[in-house]
Amino acid sequence: MGAPLRIGILYSTTGAYGAFGRECRDGAELAAERLVGEGVPVELVVADPQGEASRYVTLARQLLREKGCRHIIGTALSAARKDVAPLVEKHDALLWYICPYEGFEANENIIYTGACPNQHLLPLFDHLIPRHGGRVFLLGANYVWGWEMNRLARELLLASGGEVAGERFLPIEETEIGRLIAEIRAQRPSFILNNLIGPSSYAFLAAMSELARQDPAFRPEACPVVSCDLTECELGEIAPGVAVGQLAAACYFDSLDTPENRAFKAIAAARFGAGRRFSSFFSGAYAAVRLCAEAIRAAGTDEPAEVRRAVCGKVHPTVQGPIRIDPRTNHAALPFHLGRINGAGGFDVIASRPPIAADPYLTGARASRAPHLRVVS
Repeated sequence: MGAPLRIGILYSTTGAYGAFGRECRDGAELAAERLVGEGVPVELVVADPQGEASRYVTLARQLLREKGCRHIIGTALSAARKDVAPLVEKHDALLWYICPYEGFEANENIIYTGACPNQHLLPLFDHLIPRHGGRVFLLGANYVWGWEMNRLARELLLASGGEVAGERFLPIEETEIGRLIAEIRAQRPSFILNNLIGPSSYAFLAAMSELARQDPAFRPEACPVVSCDLTECELGEIAPGVAVGQLAAACYFDSLDTPENRAFKAIAAARFGAGRRFSSFFSGAYAAVRLCAEAIRAAGTDEPAEVRRAVCGKVHPTVQGPIRIDPRTNHAALPFHLGRINGAGGFDVIASRPPIAADPYLTGARASRAPHLRVVS
């Protein structure tokens, strides 16, 4: 089969957001196994920072200098991506970033196959504001994802005549949220944008369930909690039933009823068991490994500039549907789906849009073609 294509995998599989990393690792490994079975020699070089922020750069350096990797699929949080990016640039490598993020970035050494705000937040507001109103409470993890997502949400709301009912940030592992719940109860927002991560998000959803039991005005159908980063892999971390009815945006849900997804789930179930639900992290890592390997083969080299040319501008069939990576921004066009958590531990898809071209800097005069939303310059 020739020398294997070496691809670095850089995710934390333990710690506060370990569920993300385990999904990404499993999706990447399944893709590599399938490629090898198809005669494509792929070798994954796995590095696990184990939830320690300082280890991302150390391990990325090892992948690039010592392990012979010119392509890394990895980092789940924006803080880690920003830490690793200068090293990837220095070594003229490519980082393949599959997770939803806050936008306002386009790096020639990063291929973005995760959604940016015009692919998740803007269509989410487009759906929710006409149905629930524009008085929104903003919650964010206390790092770049939460800061930037809340900043953008605040600007969009004010530009559209909406109102920020309140705004709070929490550390990823903070679970003492009694005062926050009391503030939300007093403010009575139209809905809550949840940009929390990990344990703080799980604790918040459980507390909102208790608040809804006490006050019907906070039931999900009246005042939903909506997230851009909550997936199937985390529902097992939340107490059974407490998040039923809450909403999340994603470019993929396990429950999508498409021929591509049915075929994909059959393959994944044969490897991981029929009872497992697969998330956008799993499907995104699977797609990224295949895209990377196929682009290297098409280019005839793993040299990043040639691989970029091979992968950008073409339509690629993936489990998330056909996607095209824009050569101007290195971002993928992605579909939008809105899912409602059901009692079986998955999501029911209640709204969808076909692939949306990425606009990471929100340069469009009208965001997502929504007449009630515009970008603040």
